[in-house]
Amino acid sequence: MKNKDIREYAKRHGVKLWQIAAELNMNDGNFSRKLRYELSDEAKQQIFKIIDALAK
Repeated sequence: MKNKDIREYAKRHGVKLWQIAAELNMNDGNFSRKLRYELSDEAKQQIFKIIDALAK
């Protein structure tokens, strides 16, 4: 599975993928399709920051 680290990090922090998509101003279906391919380190860091912010 691609981007497993993002999926597990979000699950551990109780954040749903649709919430991340909303913060990125993206449809949740499009975000899920985007996760099918490995993201760059810069994109992952942005998503991890979003997850941290949503978890608070």
